[in-house]
Amino acid sequence: MSSDSRTRVEDVMSTPLETISPVATVTEAASVMREHEISALVVTSSPPSIVTSTDVLDTVAAGRDPAETAVRDVMTSSVEVVPPDLRLEEVAAMMTSLGIKHLPVVDGDDYVGMVSSTDVTAELA
Repeated sequence: MSSDSRTRVEDVMSTPLETISPVATVTEAASVMREHEISALVVTSSPPSIVTSTDVLDTVAAGRDPAETAVRDVMTSSVEVVPPDLRLEEVAAMMTSLGIKHLPVVDGDDYVGMVSSTDVTAELA
């Protein structure tokens, strides 16, 4: 590992956090992801949820029309979150054990960014 063991989520997370409404279409979600060159969005629902590029691909692969499918129909609800000061090694272990690739970053009650497995791998490799 070339990364300093003190590297934290806040050092590699994507900001600002991009969000989307649960009533937006999957096509709209894909457009936002493409525009910002990211692969996940926090969905402004209660509790906050997440929609990923994999959800977009799954929608198309299932033969559903992404222009007619709402984000709420494909999102993952009640996602895990991490604080900005968490060590990357801990994030990597969490992603591996949960089988996930994205974690919203929360500082208190505020969503402040997103950390992906790509961010972690690039830093720790």
